[in-house]
Amino acid sequence: MTTFRSSRAKTIAVLAAILAVVALPSWAQPYPSRPVQLVVGYAQGGTGDFVARLLAEKLATVLGQPVNVENRPGASGTSAAQSVARAAPDGYTLLVGQPGEISINPMLMKDIGYDPARDLQPVALAALSPLALVVQSAAPYSTIGEMTAASLSAPRGLSFASPGPGTPGHVAVELLRARTKSRLNHVPFEGGGPALDALMAGQVDMYFAVLPTAMPHVTASKLKILAVSSVKRSLAAPNASTVTEQTGIRGFDLTNWVGVFARRGTPADVVQRLNRDINHVLGQPDVLERLVRHGAEPAPMSVDQFADFLKSEAGKYGGLLQGEFCAKLLYGGCTGFVALP
Repeated sequence: MTTFRSSRAKTIAVLAAILAVVALPSWAQPYPSRPVQLVVGYAQGGTGDFVARLLAEKLATVLGQPVNVENRPGASGTSAAQSVARAAPDGYTLLVGQPGEISINPMLMKDIGYDPARDLQPVALAALSPLALVVQSAAPYSTIGEMTAASLSAPRGLSFASPGPGTPGHVAVELLRARTKSRLNHVPFEGGGPALDALMAGQVDMYFAVLPTAMPHVTASKLKILAVSSVKRSLAAPNASTVTEQTGIRGFDLTNWVGVFARRGTPADVVQRLNRDINHVLGQPDVLERLVRHGAEPAPMSVDQFADFLKSEAGKYGGLLQGEFCAKLLYGGCTGFVALP
């Protein structure tokens, strides 16, 4: 009888242990145990979307789980950032962010629904890419000087597209307009893809596009580059001179970047795991080749290095947006910028 009771007690104990494991909450399971979502704040076809889909393809193999891309355009990327800032801090909902929603909009927009420093955790920097001021190949100007002259002679000036108000492409043209006294009219779109489509269709005259999305059309001789926005010429377009080379504007550097963010409070080991895996993906030869072919460069960094990079970006845009053309951008002027940790 005693032996029976002892055996029964052991069986109950084993069953209890099994049930306890089954009942563990999802956050206690090894990461990742289910699909990961990459949220992009712009429509398909832009650089953020391109990088997100490249990461999703490669990370799915590394993580052993499906990695899906969700495009959530609206409010210059802030709708997507807001959704991630309100997601569970578990590493399953990640933002593929760019300067607009991280470094610029907090200075320009009131009540955006999130604070990058408080609500978003830097995970990894994926890619860097200069902007390229592109026009249709048939445009009667091929330099910034010729474009400026054309804008002044046209009755209503020239129009320029942007992926949305306050995005780097918008800031770049506003800075160029202020320094060259060009007559340029802003036409915002909900992402780089729609903005580029508008230029290709002749609905606008120019667009400061991120180089990866512009290069296929430049190679096909459908578009031409007037200048690039980086300090140095791009390896992907070595014949395109910089804005500084053409105009003498010192320090004109509005390089676009794409980075990955999680909800603040995501476990440190999950953040480090994602940083390590994303950097591993960026080091794969075919990923390097695909990025460079599209005009971007991989930019692997540690979590701390990425956080320091974001601080410098906030300082750079803070200096620009609180300066000579801040009030012209929109939203009734700047609100002061939020420094990231």
